[in-house]
Amino acid sequence: MNANTTAGSPLGRDTAYPSGYDPGLLYPIPRAPARAQLGITGALPFVGVDRWQAFELSWLDLRGKPHVATATLQVPASSPHLVESKSLKLYLNSLNAARFANAEAVQACIEADLSAAAGAPVTLAYGVAPMDAATGDTTSIDDLDITIDCYGPPDAALLQADPGNVVEETLSSALLKSNCPVTGQPDWADVTIAYRGPRIDRAGLLRYIVSFREHAGFHEQCVEQLFADLLARCAPIALSVEARYTRRGGLDINPWRGTPGSMPPAPRRTLRQ
Repeated sequence: MNANTTAGSPLGRDTAYPSGYDPGLLYPIPRAPARAQLGITGALPFVGVDRWQAFELSWLDLRGKPHVATATLQVPASSPHLVESKSLKLYLNSLNAARFANAEAVQACIEADLSAAAGAPVTLAYGVAPMDAATGDTTSIDDLDITIDCYGPPDAALLQADPGNVVEETLSSALLKSNCPVTGQPDWADVTIAYRGPRIDRAGLLRYIVSFREHAGFHEQCVEQLFADLLARCAPIALSVEARYTRRGGLDINPWRGTPGSMPPAPRRTLRQ
């Protein structure tokens, strides 16, 4: 996707392990160019958040003793920038040798640095989401007996809905895969789509999800494309799209987008996270 501004990014090149605290490692990427490609140029058609889960957070106290923690970071979808993932990993690693008076000081530091990079308030809470509990209100579409031959670019024409059959349901798939737009490395995710409106054809939906398989796009951009295409092609009354990506370098990201007025899904983790 040529809308990604990564010329100065640490992506795709060797990067020295940070030896000291350095907020300059954070690399913001404007959201506007990728959104313009989806026809989103004015008011956002969704609300949302990018929820990062960090499993390898560490720092030193004032006496030099290491502390470790897990944490959840939330970046609002309304922020003008997303924070590129490798730069976030390097930044968090730069805290390993930094000294702080207490955990609250670490939280304040991270929130201030990430808010500056994203251009909007970013919050940190210690701890990560619990593992998924078994529920019967979500239907996986992965076992459909269908033939698939489209692996990219994402093809919204595969999406169909029956306006004569209005339903409310939650569908899921573990088959979402895209590729990093710079390194080409695969990104794997479980996607959950909750909606109320014309019944979405499940076979077409699965084919559409798989059509991201060879697509190059950042996690946040893929979820926004899923949301925009479903909204345009299937005309749901209400829509929620969440993707929970597998962890890389101690971080996983869980972007969520929903129609205005939607409540974000409860924090949770899949077995792959």
